[in-house]
Amino acid sequence: MSAPTLSLIRSILYGVAVGDALGVPVEFTPREQLRQKPLTDMIGFGTYQQPAGTWSDDSTMTFCLAESIARGYDLHDLAQRFVRWVDEAYWTPYEEVFDIGITTRAAIAQLAAGVSPRQSGEGGERSNGNGALMRILPLLLLWDEQPHEEARFALVQEVAAITHAHPRSAIACYHYLHAAHALSRGAAPDEAYRHANALLLQQWPLLRLPEAERPHFARVLDGNVATLDEADIRGSGYVIHSLEASLWCLLRTGSYAEAVLLAINLGEDTDTTGAITGGLAALHYGYKSIPQPWVETLARLADIEDLCRRLDVRPER
Repeated sequence: MSAPTLSLIRSILYGVAVGDALGVPVEFTPREQLRQKPLTDMIGFGTYQQPAGTWSDDSTMTFCLAESIARGYDLHDLAQRFVRWVDEAYWTPYEEVFDIGITTRAAIAQLAAGVSPRQSGEGGERSNGNGALMRILPLLLLWDEQPHEEARFALVQEVAAITHAHPRSAIACYHYLHAAHALSRGAAPDEAYRHANALLLQQWPLLRLPEAERPHFARVLDGNVATLDEADIRGSGYVIHSLEASLWCLLRTGSYAEAVLLAINLGEDTDTTGAITGGLAALHYGYKSIPQPWVETLARLADIEDLCRRLDVRPER
């Protein structure tokens, strides 16, 4: 088992943050409007009137998870970092909380009231937004430390369920992380996609995943996401749409920039689709494939780099 490299760590954190920051100024913009004037570069202001390079809750929560891993992953520590984000603007670009999902806000209010992170998440079927998927990628740094697939899924489930406790969110995160793991090992996007599909299908009965959830993943698991028309792909905040969109964008493009811009120009939840896609694209193409001007524009760049370096020297567990 080899430890994650600094390059891999940077791919995870910068891949997410750059995709997020690109999408922030055009969040909620309809696809038809972006088709007429597509996003092509890092810009500022727009939806939230924030300067260029400003990332949102997607990256804040990703950095919270990365901090917890850097210091020795602990579920309760992670939950308290989420509370600090809402209460103290912890790990925000400019000490301001300007974007937070309804399900996430409700769960963090539960945490702040003293509810255990094992009971804080919203478990209803209507609570299947992409708020767990958008922040899950740092768990890749713990993937090879897990002794078996049951342990991997349990880890994914407990981190997702802090806010999103329905099994659909955990299953989507588990598939995404397996695709990410394959990409980090050098698999081509289509190979990583096939690997994640095959593994999830194999593990479905072994992990006792609900059969009622299988139809929701049908378009992913039939192996033909890349062949879907753009009209069939949504950039909404629904976790299945986000998973499908990130895979579709990765499979149909040839660079980090192409993948994230395609994701953002789908419209709707642009920052999150950009972040989720950006994580996968950076793992495949490498940290150095992210356009340097985009990286250099990020808010709190020195702090992000410091977090990367602290993750690089974290003790083996």
